[in-house]
Amino acid sequence: MDGNRYLDLSSGFGVATTGFGAESLIRCYQEQASRLYHGMGDVHPTLLKVELCEALSRMTFERWGAGQGRTILGSAGFEAVEAALKTALLATGKPEVIAFTGAYHGLGYGALSVTGWTEFRSPFRTQLRELAHFLPYPACHRCPYGKKTEGRPVPGACVECDPSCLADLEESLRVLGRSGRVGAVLVEPMLGRGGEILPPPEFLPLLRRVCDETGMLLIFDEIYTGFYRTGPLFACDAAHVVPDLICLGKALSGSFPISACVGKARWMDAWPESAGEALHTSTFLGHPVGCALALTMLKEWEQVETAERVAAAGRVWEESLTTLRSCQDVADVRGRGLAWGVELRDAWGNPLGGRVGRMVEEALAEGAILLGGGVEGNVITLSPSLALREEEIVWAVEMLRELLQRRA
Repeated sequence: MDGNRYLDLSSGFGVATTGFGAESLIRCYQEQASRLYHGMGDVHPTLLKVELCEALSRMTFERWGAGQGRTILGSAGFEAVEAALKTALLATGKPEVIAFTGAYHGLGYGALSVTGWTEFRSPFRTQLRELAHFLPYPACHRCPYGKKTEGRPVPGACVECDPSCLADLEESLRVLGRSGRVGAVLVEPMLGRGGEILPPPEFLPLLRRVCDETGMLLIFDEIYTGFYRTGPLFACDAAHVVPDLICLGKALSGSFPISACVGKARWMDAWPESAGEALHTSTFLGHPVGCALALTMLKEWEQVETAERVAAAGRVWEESLTTLRSCQDVADVRGRGLAWGVELRDAWGNPLGGRVGRMVEEALAEGAILLGGGVEGNVITLSPSLALREEEIVWAVEMLRELLQRRA
């Protein structure tokens, strides 16, 4: 409103991964709006909705060699999560869910019930059903089990951690899985809002193995991490682990509020045929403009050149950001691809959430949009778009360095 211009280092909360003002999206908006800008969801679905569901099946479960996928569309990420929770209940008959501390799955009441942030849950606890069992999300940089040895961990590996932390986690998973009440495990393959935390590489395979042995469904929330945010097309691709259900959103359309819960056909077919009223629907489900934009973006994601661009940009970000490790109060620099976090703590290990908040404000004065993240608010989060040139990345990191060198 004040007429200023900013370099957005958040790509609009991770939505505009290919940047703002993409010509292909603008043309798609114009063409689809002139043809049909509202439909009737699943009552009289447009051809675009069918084409999008087929494309999502090809890009997920068919590409993974797991057969055909079925899709429930929504408008917001939390709706995809709630569709997954409903599917898990219908498929297993078990109402409870295993979720993780620091996880952010949205703020609708169903999604809020499985969001591991006390800050968001506490004001509404009396209206929430306690259906989630929260387990510690494994983090090598700051082990929640208190078993990390001295020294900086090697990114992506657990070599400096006591491996018994995952053994403890596995035991907790098995106990809950055998209780007869838990139908699903819901997890972010990389914590996004929780602080850009990459788990040890053994984590997702461990979840897959336990779910297979106990009959729980494995749900990946890739609303933030999907579509090349962390390097590969989906974050789970790095671990070669296939979920039972995957939640998608944000960069799915690159601009428009649309989300999707895609699942293996055997689980999604637990939904009964309609007897006249749909069990799960909404006015804007399968919106024609949203579907058209998502199909346009999926064509972008399918191009080999897109993966190459992400890999190249990720290398530049990594090389530039790791130089900040030497700055005072920087406790950790971590991430992959187009998702990075710079964690701030003082010499005694106390989180510097207030300082991160000030840096976000100071960055605005310098012409850059940053976000704070982490449960303790002490992580500078970067989810940049592919549209940034290398010189803009270098400028952004130097701007961060100057802000870190300022003393409160």
